[in-house]
Amino acid sequence: MIGKKKKNSAAEETTAENTAENTAPKEQAEEFPAELRDPEAKLRDVLTLRRTAKEVKRYTVIIRVLSLLVILLIAIVAIAYAISYFYDQFGSFTVRVNKYDMINQGLTLSETPDYDKTNAVLNADIVYDMTNISGEDIPPNVDKVNGSHNGENYIAYTFYLINSGDDTISYEADLVIENVSKHVDEAVRVAVYCNGEKTVYGKTKSSGAGKESDCDEEFATATKVLHKLREKFEPNSKDKYTIVIWLEGNDPDCVDDIIGGTIKLGMDFKITEST
Repeated sequence: MIGKKKKNSAAEETTAENTAENTAPKEQAEEFPAELRDPEAKLRDVLTLRRTAKEVKRYTVIIRVLSLLVILLIAIVAIAYAISYFYDQFGSFTVRVNKYDMINQGLTLSETPDYDKTNAVLNADIVYDMTNISGEDIPPNVDKVNGSHNGENYIAYTFYLINSGDDTISYEADLVIENVSKHVDEAVRVAVYCNGEKTVYGKTKSSGAGKESDCDEEFATATKVLHKLREKFEPNSKDKYTIVIWLEGNDPDCVDDIIGGTIKLGMDFKITEST
């Protein structure tokens, strides 16, 4: 009996040892945090945080860039609109000489016969909300005033083309319609005074039956008022030009449909020959 008890006690001791061995790793495992038990999980968490931070930073940069682009686009549109508005208004008129001719041959522009600097471009003042008048309403001495001297319903601009170089030259002049809307050009008149000599230009009649009765000449083409060739323009010579633009109320094409229309004209000078 005694021997049997010893055997059982030995078995119990062995079981207890096994139980201790089985429970020890569990208790030991519970003492360590999950990060140490699973290094891969910790690495994944770090990478996830870094990726998230980069995504936030990238998102912020993208939002800022898009905001700047929107502001820039709005500014460009606003500037383009402003330029278009002033460019297209009725009464816009620009005079230009070829810059090469100005620099190398001394062909220059001035609003007065006496000038202290060379100009390649001149701009007339703009007339807004121009309404139709008769050419007879324009003062007969309209070409006696230099520079811009617009009336209430017409443009008047006087300037000088000057040969300040040493050569005798020939030049050509083109007065062109650069922009037009609502067929305003059908009723427009352009009077050109060259050294006091007046010529009135208008478009050919809509019927195709020639020039209007109040005009001296028809437009050279659908978009060109005149083409002029000037020869033997000697050194120190000055050609005086006055350009007058108005809507002719007696023109059959001067109707309500052209109300709100715009037109822009420009005059270009270029040397064709020098001696």
